[in-house]
Amino acid sequence: QVQLVESGGGLVQTGDSLKLSCAASGGTLRLYAMGWFRQAPGKEREFVAATRWRAGTTLYAESVKGRFTISGDNAKNTMYLQMNSLKPEDTAVYYCAANQGLLESRPSAYNFWGQGTQVTVSS
Repeated sequence: QVQLVESGGGLVQTGDSLKLSCAASGGTLRLYAMGWFRQAPGKEREFVAATRWRAGTTLYAESVKGRFTISGDNAKNTMYLQMNSLKPEDTAVYYCAANQGLLESRPSAYNFWGQGTQVTVSS
């Protein structure tokens, strides 16, 4: 069973960049479909980006396309989310997740979740 730990969150200003990490243990990330999700206070958890490295496929939410990039380091068994041109509406707790199936944007499709890391973008 894979365990996921996010890191890299923080307080930044509008227009800044931030890189989140998701370190995995107990499983090899390249064998999973991996996703990033976020949840703002009072809102439902929403899809940000996902990838399935073996298939070479990625998927992004329209709200982050062109600003966020999902990537991974197989040697470190770690997934990343590079976030550029951050906006106040990007403020949320960011979660990484894994599933053993297909590339998905639905949170319910993911079996394994990290504890989340807070990202706050000030205006």
